[in-house]
Amino acid sequence: MNEIETIFNNLDPEDAATQTATALKQLLPLLGEEGRNRFIMNLLGETGQDKISSMVHL
Repeated sequence: MNEIETIFNNLDPEDAATQTATALKQLLPLLGEEGRNRFIMNLLGETGQDKISSMVHL
């Protein structure tokens, strides 16, 4: 298990979600469009192409 998973396992789910959102607000702008797209695809797993393209434009 990596360090981030260990930290999440010790947090309340609501607190983990809040802290994740805060971290992502800092991280996503640094990735660029391709990195953000890859992150979203990894987050969603294998889904239909229509769902992914809709999420990318949010």
